[in-house]
Amino acid sequence: MILLLEIVYFILNILWWVILIQALASWLIAFNVINSDNDFIRKLIYTLDQITEPLYRPIRKILPDFGAIDLSPAVVLMVILIVNRFVIPHLITHIYMMPFHGFMYGDV
Repeated sequence: MILLLEIVYFILNILWWVILIQALASWLIAFNVINSDNDFIRKLIYTLDQITEPLYRPIRKILPDFGAIDLSPAVVLMVILIVNRFVIPHLITHIYMMPFHGFMYGDV
């Protein structure tokens, strides 16, 4: 069970960096620092969009429209932060504190 929580923690950390890289790349494209006509950049942005769009879609349905500002990445990052900082450590300490019920009293 702890191994599963560590895998979830690791995947959420990777997802955290994917979202940050996507946000940075979109800002660099918006300010014409990076040319989106470059094949590598276009494929990178497409791949990052394919990874993150399923996470953003339900949040975009709930959040009001702010025009050109998309707050769904910030919401996903806050959820990842809460899960990684509070939920997973709480679950791990709860698992360690559980008594072991493998043997009945008197069994040795």
